[in-house]
Amino acid sequence: MSTPLNVTQKLIKSHLVDGEMKPGEEIGLKIDQTLTQDATGTMVMLELEAMELEEAQTELSCQYVDHNLIQTDFKNPDDHVFLKSAAEHFGMWFSRPGNGVSHPIETERFAIPGKTLAGSDSHTPASGCMGMLAIGAGGLDVAFAIAGEPMYMKMPKVLGVELKGELPDWVSAKDVVLEMLRRYDVDGATGYVIEYFGEGLHNLSTMDRHVIANMGTEMGATSTVFPADGEVRRFMESQQRGHDFVELKADEGAEYDKYEELVLNDVEPLIALPSSPGNVVPVREVEGQDIYQSYIGSSANPGYRDFWIASEIVKGKTVNDNVSYDINPTSRQIIENMVKNDVMFNLVQSGARIHQAGCNGCIGMGQAPASGQNSLRTVPRNFPDRSGTPEDSVFLVSPETAAASALTGKITDPRDLEELYNMKYPRFEEPEALVVNTEMLTEPKPKNKRGEIKKGPNISTMPDFDELQDFEVPVLLKMGDDISTDEILRAGAEVLPYRSNIPEISKFTLDVVDKNFHDRAMRAKQEHGGHVVVAGENYAQGSSREHAAIAPRYLGMRAVIAKSYARIGWQNLINFGIPPLEFEHDADYEDIDQGDVLEVNDIRSAIKNGHEVVIHNKTKGKKYTVKHTFSERQKEAVLYGGVINRFKANKQNGRG
Repeated sequence: MSTPLNVTQKLIKSHLVDGEMKPGEEIGLKIDQTLTQDATGTMVMLELEAMELEEAQTELSCQYVDHNLIQTDFKNPDDHVFLKSAAEHFGMWFSRPGNGVSHPIETERFAIPGKTLAGSDSHTPASGCMGMLAIGAGGLDVAFAIAGEPMYMKMPKVLGVELKGELPDWVSAKDVVLEMLRRYDVDGATGYVIEYFGEGLHNLSTMDRHVIANMGTEMGATSTVFPADGEVRRFMESQQRGHDFVELKADEGAEYDKYEELVLNDVEPLIALPSSPGNVVPVREVEGQDIYQSYIGSSANPGYRDFWIASEIVKGKTVNDNVSYDINPTSRQIIENMVKNDVMFNLVQSGARIHQAGCNGCIGMGQAPASGQNSLRTVPRNFPDRSGTPEDSVFLVSPETAAASALTGKITDPRDLEELYNMKYPRFEEPEALVVNTEMLTEPKPKNKRGEIKKGPNISTMPDFDELQDFEVPVLLKMGDDISTDEILRAGAEVLPYRSNIPEISKFTLDVVDKNFHDRAMRAKQEHGGHVVVAGENYAQGSSREHAAIAPRYLGMRAVIAKSYARIGWQNLINFGIPPLEFEHDADYEDIDQGDVLEVNDIRSAIKNGHEVVIHNKTKGKKYTVKHTFSERQKEAVLYGGVINRFKANKQNGRG
């Protein structure tokens, strides 16, 4: 008799092409669909071009333009033209600027239960709400998936979260995932897929589940998975895609590597304090603080219901005159439904500021808050400076808390609206007929009608990187725990237009931590042949953007030495030939100071043979041993100086 399987195990088993389903072992998965967005997709398209790919080998691949929508000069619109031409060239779908955020559109239009999705965006797991295995990855991993190669990863464990009961009034799905973050912080689910199950699911819509799946990433999870049940069928039918529904549930008696119980009745309005998604407390603990901004939208709260509840709360009222009430619709389809059902009218009449459909302020593309002022946002992240304002003060909240606070001008527990405004909790019901808009999605063209790739002057080629070699270089920077990719290479309107120009974007490397890092790195590259950086736990958490590995590599980074790494950041370092080395003893981390000169000899032999790497601290006259956990495939990539070098070498040798 076969062993009962949970949903995650079923998805992995049905797509396994390499390795064994043993936690921690490297596995290769067949990828059915891919998602790329414009902040990361430019590099993916350049990588596909370098690989001389003729046509996408997946069942479906879509290139979205949702991040870099501000057009202050030629750079962003040139990239939009480039991406459209590249998507056409490779036989991919294209989502036009203004169509909206990739994740909810992917869920509405393309997600199918039982399929796998790889996306060059860390919030790709949002489509796990549909019974998919959706995985965020660096662009190069997604490029290989588009080319038909398996996606490699460590076999995850499965954290089973049993949901019981139903949510109280004034509490919604954002509070559920904030409760999980309160329990697990930003790295407590590392190495796990989070799988939700239980009778409490009956009280969560598909887009509620999207909210929860989206922010599993903030706990370090490989992905988040929900079953495909009757609610998913209803959602797909509302999107005119009922024919694609496939039921997918855990077998009776299925087990999990770790179990968590979450009683929905006990969840209260929660808030993540600056500047970490894991810094969660009840709203009651911080209520009364003045706010400057209240922001509704993003991939973390993208559903029609999220905008509807925000509009019902402010209906017939005017928001506080000290508050910028920013409404960030997530898709053109959502906007049409908001207009049709007076949601937009209520918001505009209340004094809200309406922005175009896209990521916008979530990625620092507009809507930056004023200096020294509090901003409440329904976005998934509040890492330092991510909003576009240095030393920002961003809180993560539900739409209910954001809307209530917009009215009062202070952080407000939404339950207080019952007394303050004699308001009953608005009960949401799905509209009888949703507007479905597919007009801004361009289908792949037949081969004989595809054109050439168009490149503007800001688009450069991938730099060439050398093979791994011994080094004697300074520690250019020593950092603490939870350094995010937003700190390694920030997003925002100033930086992201250079995403296809590595020499230019490298000038912003680690400038959130050290404004002089670029200049110091260039000097170290000239005088010493490069540098290393040292960090604590969970280095490179957050976004999947591989620029956080490419730009430091361009500046001469020879290695990172940290206590531990976030999954995608760790893989991106390997992909571009930067060995992510790990301290064996916390005391060694404490002993190394910024400015120390570190020497490593025979590093190629150590990595090739799986041995520890010996580091000589020439400044202090000490030695340390550090470890690495590379698969044979990853060892080869690191030794070659990156996956692209490895791919070219194998092609020359007739190995693919």
